[in-house]
Amino acid sequence: MTSTPPPAAPRHGAPHHSARSGRLDPEIAARLKRSPDGLVPAIAQQYDTGEVLMLGWMDDEALHRTLTTGRCTYWSRSRREYWVKGDTSGHFQWVKSVALDCDADTVLVKVDQVGAACHTGARTCFDADVLLQDGDSGADSGVPASHQ
Repeated sequence: MTSTPPPAAPRHGAPHHSARSGRLDPEIAARLKRSPDGLVPAIAQQYDTGEVLMLGWMDDEALHRTLTTGRCTYWSRSRREYWVKGDTSGHFQWVKSVALDCDADTVLVKVDQVGAACHTGARTCFDADVLLQDGDSGADSGVPASHQ
C-alpha cells in the first residue's frame, strides 16, 4: 500500500485530521487527547515478547489507517507526510492489537516486527543509549536517592 499525502495542506505544519472528514470512528476521535499539533504518541511493542520497539506519532488519519490496514502508519513530523512502516525499508510492522492508555493520550500498538524497527538498522530504538540498567547505583546514574 502506498501512503498518500493529506488532502489539504496542514495549517502551521500540523497534519490534516480526518476526524473532520469522518474517517476515524467519531467515538475514538472524541476520546483522543492530542498534543497542540494534533498528534498522539504511538508506542510500537513486539506482541509476543513485550519488547518496546519505537515511538512514532499519529494523527486521526494515521490511526485510522493503522486500524483498518493492519500496518502501522505514522505522521512524520520532519517530512510532514504519512509513512507506512516497511514501505521503503522492508521492515514491516504487522498490527496485532491497538489500545489507548488510561488518559487516551498515548496509543500502544502491539505488532509483529519484521526486521529492524529503528531507522538506524537496530532492532529497537531503545538499545543504543541505556541511561540506567539493573544493578546500577542511582548515585552513579544521576537518579536522586529518593527515587531509587
